[in-house]
Amino acid sequence: MTLPWSYSALPARHAGTWPNGAQVALWVAVGVESYRPDDGMTEDILPRGAAPDLVNTAWRDYGNRAGAFRLFDRLAAVGIRPAVLLNTDVYDEAPEVLTAARAAGAEIVGHGRSNSDSLTALPEGAEAGYVAGVLSRIAAEEGAAPGGWSSPWLAHTPTSLASLQGAGYRYLLDLRLDDQPVWLRAGAGRLLSIPYAAELNDSTTMIGRQADARSFAAMIRDEAAELLASKHPVVMSVVLHSFISGQPWRLRPVAQALAEVAGTDGVWCATPSEIYDAVLADPALAVG
Repeated sequence: MTLPWSYSALPARHAGTWPNGAQVALWVAVGVESYRPDDGMTEDILPRGAAPDLVNTAWRDYGNRAGAFRLFDRLAAVGIRPAVLLNTDVYDEAPEVLTAARAAGAEIVGHGRSNSDSLTALPEGAEAGYVAGVLSRIAAEEGAAPGGWSSPWLAHTPTSLASLQGAGYRYLLDLRLDDQPVWLRAGAGRLLSIPYAAELNDSTTMIGRQADARSFAAMIRDEAAELLASKHPVVMSVVLHSFISGQPWRLRPVAQALAEVAGTDGVWCATPSEIYDAVLADPALAVG
């Protein structure tokens, strides 16, 4: 496998800041997802039972019935406009969630049609049409095409970056190979990889590793404190899901930690599109 990025050592890089002199650009993802009952990929809180698996289906469905609204309200209260990683089937299944996302000033990011899907499981030759179809649906609903993509299950194929670039996406929200944005080779062009938290991620950490919410909140505070000591313009991301961090007992400590970080001098609460635009204005903010 040939990697789509080149090596760069942190100490040799440009020392600078984000807009308004910030050292850390903070962006927060909220996964708003759709799952087909008893079909394809799922995220479960209990070992999957025989169909119909009503318990796990109900746990996931909580996010689009209650959790997303709680999350948007709490983030808006501390001045964070989230990036909604959107499965476009939600437009048909829970349109009120998108109304709330728009009211919160969210940026809509392509995240497939359904989280039961994976790019690696698509029929041969279907990938380019799939990612383009997601872009077209968001453009039709929101009045503007999304700039960013995040793959369901963070799954990629040998052609996925080229497919995304060819469809018109400009930045990828899947990888944490660096603390700064990194340019990726993608087909005939390039995509900007904006750091995406693989571990400051409620799915991998609070569900996958069974960390409690207060430990997760401490991780958020520690990450911010360490990155603020950097001499380089760095990105901090926190990845939440409406059915995980939208649960009230998790939401309170997580929201408190985010409020503290968002209110810290040197932190710029940004959306991925704002980070991308800042990199275009000052290429030294990115690597490669």
